[in-house]
Amino acid sequence: MDKVTIADVARVARVSPSSVSNVLNGRSERMKPSTLERIQQAIDQLGYTPNLAARQLKTGHAPIIGLIVPSVANPFYGIFARRIEEAALANGYQVLLGNSDRNPDRERQYAEELWGYGVRGIIFGSSLVQFTHLESLIAKGLHVVAFDRPTQQGDRVIIDSIGVDNVQVTRLATKHLLALGHRRIGFISGPIRTVNRLDRLEGFRAALQEAGVEPDPQLVWEGVASNFGDAAAVDLGRQGAHDLLSKTHPPTAIIAINDMYAFGVYAGARDLGLNVPEDVSVVGVDDIVLAEVVQPPLTTVHQPITDITRLAVERLVGRLQETCTEPLGHQVLSPKLIVRASTARCLQN
Repeated sequence: MDKVTIADVARVARVSPSSVSNVLNGRSERMKPSTLERIQQAIDQLGYTPNLAARQLKTGHAPIIGLIVPSVANPFYGIFARRIEEAALANGYQVLLGNSDRNPDRERQYAEELWGYGVRGIIFGSSLVQFTHLESLIAKGLHVVAFDRPTQQGDRVIIDSIGVDNVQVTRLATKHLLALGHRRIGFISGPIRTVNRLDRLEGFRAALQEAGVEPDPQLVWEGVASNFGDAAAVDLGRQGAHDLLSKTHPPTAIIAINDMYAFGVYAGARDLGLNVPEDVSVVGVDDIVLAEVVQPPLTTVHQPITDITRLAVERLVGRLQETCTEPLGHQVLSPKLIVRASTARCLQN
């Protein structure tokens, strides 16, 4: 049987081949719903599948977006990838996913492979302080959108980026705990060597100082993980809770770098015979779906992930299709504190 072509779809749908091409490339916003429906029915009836190789030869790039995240072992990045895929498909692009563990060599290898496949746009979620490992590809024409990684002092390339105000993330969490009377507040994270983690530590310290509380470096825990701990967040949160809550003067509240670390804090507190929030209040970051169903439901700082991913894809597609005229830069969204049952008023002197 001969391969079905765009012309075949156009003939069955009673439209021009260019109309079919517009649908396949996500340019159907001005099309009548009845026309769009006929084209989709013809595609389904004939079993048409786009020839990606032919499209790459014609345009010079594949209709694919790369997505490189730290690890989908963290459900936040699982839903992040899902939302990126939904937004990409709506714009006529597919997604190839890689987990980098925030390893710059692995990120470069992934990026080089994707470039070889004709991919000209990649979204990175690692928030690494340095982006030197990608400079040569960016110089060749790779378009990059980074999550939680605005341009840093010393960067030799400027990129698009998007994310929440991470200083504000932990200011919100810390102020909430301060309002509940907590003064000894712990901070648990994996290695604090990414832009977003550094910003969250800064927000935590700033909020304490504004309240007249001197930050205690002994209450900041970042473990001894050789990597960034994304795939072992619960275990690291548990270890951090063991260390901080076993001190002679333990914290009465803990802010975790994300929700998965917070769940580890739950486990660590339970190991020590402590209850959340009666003995220790806990705040996470991200507001993943599990935050609402654990016991007690987790107080956390919500990231507007649907907006973040949509805007990231729209910006990248705009660069690829040369329709975006905005200067390269960082888009900032606002976080929101979600108060649940894991925080309570401090009853200790």
